[in-house]
Amino acid sequence: MKPFDPAGCDVLIDEGDSPVVKKVAGMFAADVSRVTGVETGVVYAPGRNSKAVIIGTIGQSCYIDALVRKGVLDVSPITGEWERYRIINIENPLPGISDALVIAGSDRRGAAYGSFSVSESMGVSPWEWWADVPVKRRDNVRIYADYLSEAPSVKYRGIFINDEDWGLLPWAAGNYEKVLGDIGPRTYERVCELLLRLKGNMLAPAMHACTGAFYSHPESKAVVDSCGIIITTSHCEPMLFNNAAKSEWDTGRDGEWNYVTNKAVIYSKMDARVKESASYENIYTMAMRGVHDEGMRGDLSMERRIEVLGEVIKDQRGILEKRLGRSASEVPQIFVP
Repeated sequence: MKPFDPAGCDVLIDEGDSPVVKKVAGMFAADVSRVTGVETGVVYAPGRNSKAVIIGTIGQSCYIDALVRKGVLDVSPITGEWERYRIINIENPLPGISDALVIAGSDRRGAAYGSFSVSESMGVSPWEWWADVPVKRRDNVRIYADYLSEAPSVKYRGIFINDEDWGLLPWAAGNYEKVLGDIGPRTYERVCELLLRLKGNMLAPAMHACTGAFYSHPESKAVVDSCGIIITTSHCEPMLFNNAAKSEWDTGRDGEWNYVTNKAVIYSKMDARVKESASYENIYTMAMRGVHDEGMRGDLSMERRIEVLGEVIKDQRGILEKRLGRSASEVPQIFVP
């Protein structure tokens, strides 16, 4: 196998591939530049350089699909699989390219994980930005690759930003997002980059009352999706709705958080949130606690609590089916009674 030298190569992607592939291609090109000391850029068509790293998603990248049709790239073991990738050196893969490193993902995150696997093998730590891990310059980088990843043994893997009061919020508000004065889309984009570099796929955003609720900054959900990350929520956020944030739930405005006495308002809040977020990839927290860390509101017997929870879950699954247009059994959910 001829080794691939990434110094000064093009990073070739299909402009019609998913946004996360475009974003990761830019990050990967920057990684190559830092390691080799030679400027590397993203292109949408071959021709500028005779060597290229080709990154793409099976079925969404014209370049990956062309290599499959040509018979020089076998992706049959990963096609239709969850978050898998193939990395392989190919000589003369496409007209104008004599030498290529091909990174093919079974889906959008598979392509990202494959790219960052190469970055890490070149010495770029996933924590390079968050922990200021230096990137060591290397005079000679040679990549020998014919690798097929396994499916992840844990399907959903991620970060819950909890107790942000003491660290992330003061830092983001005072340094990284001074204009917003909060944890917002710029911070979440960096969190999502870390997740992708660590091969994570799921984020539960900051949710304390001191922080602007995740959906109060509309750009945040779009940024997270552009990174291919799934949004979920934690204990006190049924259906992605944060009852710990006053902007989301204000007792003076909205009444008591009690499904027995105030069902119409709570239902409408949950329904509106699922409608707002329906176009994105989410995992929905189900059932009903009290506000934040409290138990269910109301002086109810255990038997009555069980009845109310059954009603809540039935209503929530009805919302999912109405807003997502498919059976609730097909929608990822977390049970938090």
